[in-house]
Amino acid sequence: MIDLNSIIRPNIRQLKPYSSARDEFSGTEGIFLDANENPFGTLNRYPDPYQQELKAQIADLKGLNTDSIFIGNGSDEVIDLVFRICCEPGKDKALTFTPTYGMYEVAANINNAELIHIPLDDQFQIDLKTVQPYLSDPKLKLILICSPNNPTGNLMEREKIEYILANFEGLVLVDEAYVDFADEESLIGLLSKYNNLIVSQTFSKAWGLAAARVGTAYASQEMIGWFNKVKPPYNVSTPNQQAVLNALKNYKEYSKQVEMIRQEKEQLINALGKIASVKRIYPSDANFILLEVDDANALYAVLSEQKIIVRNRNTVIPNGIRISIGTPEENNLLINTLTQIA
Repeated sequence: MIDLNSIIRPNIRQLKPYSSARDEFSGTEGIFLDANENPFGTLNRYPDPYQQELKAQIADLKGLNTDSIFIGNGSDEVIDLVFRICCEPGKDKALTFTPTYGMYEVAANINNAELIHIPLDDQFQIDLKTVQPYLSDPKLKLILICSPNNPTGNLMEREKIEYILANFEGLVLVDEAYVDFADEESLIGLLSKYNNLIVSQTFSKAWGLAAARVGTAYASQEMIGWFNKVKPPYNVSTPNQQAVLNALKNYKEYSKQVEMIRQEKEQLINALGKIASVKRIYPSDANFILLEVDDANALYAVLSEQKIIVRNRNTVIPNGIRISIGTPEENNLLINTLTQIA
């Protein structure tokens, strides 16, 4: 265990958080004249700032206490807030492994924190020899690991993540946006062992709620307290909270869709392996596939003309094309089109 207080920015430690009307009165019944709300309408009341009903449902699902859960406006808010909590602008550093999710760099730039980029090895895994010299840097406060990684699709090796957690005196954010599609379990089970671990997940992917913008962070009670201190007072709307609550009531449908996506991915991989222009299909633990093709720019342009929109990652991975798993009909149309233009 590490001293979390020593990682937190001095001004954040001294910050007095905003106290909203719903902080001072948390009941659900009464004549509410305290928050300057319009008394008319169906969306006229501010949402629960701490999403207690939703947290209770998620706690049951994950086997956690509610005080180990933070709910944000998508995972992007979690990423931004962790920079605000630990990285003093113009002074502190963060580190990530590339290629990876582009919002880490955006969040670092917004918060004026230097972001160190450590290349993944040729299997898109962490090379501990390259990261070890940085672990003792007192200015390095945050390490961001995407697993399964975006855009490569693979899980990071668990033992390497644990090595970093055990040998680093800063925070480690493991972004598990795609973990529901993977065979291995989440790292949430390590929270009791490492108090510098933050696991972020989202309802955007496997739960099909990208429009609702609801992400989660799982961490120690102390760490969640810092998130609650710096977050905006009403960061997740009532309709968005309700969208997740409705989805959680239909777990069977979620499981069915996840299994269908996994099956479709395997069929798509088999079909893509027969396309001449596809040179390599990278292993995927997510709901997308990364390909190496003859000419990513040309293929992207041709597919776009056919109204089939994939992601051109040529600037990140040479001739890389990322394909999300669609419906069976969408996947068949993709394969038929690729076969015709090959």
